[in-house]
Amino acid sequence: MKLLCLDVPQPDASLEKYQPHMQDEARHAWQMYKGGVIRDIYFRQDRPGVAIIAEAESVEAAKAALAEFPLAKAGLIGWDVIPLGPFTNWESLFAPDIAQNF
Repeated sequence: MKLLCLDVPQPDASLEKYQPHMQDEARHAWQMYKGGVIRDIYFRQDRPGVAIIAEAESVEAAKAALAEFPLAKAGLIGWDVIPLGPFTNWESLFAPDIAQNF
């Protein structure tokens, strides 16, 4: 299962509180990447944080893996985990009545 995972800063979190955990955070992300859980990871552009495309057997399995990040263990972040599926509406773009409008 492919998942979009967005970090959620907790109310008392700050960049100063994150700092002592950042090297371990990066190491943990690398291990998850090598282990096939993280497929892509991006810095968010709207605020500090990350967006991860992950692979897991279920949403629960992904949440369990994400809970092992040092910032999560320190209670500084949580995660929104959104399951993704294939976009199956391509065929509707090629329906005869729609194709004539292009």
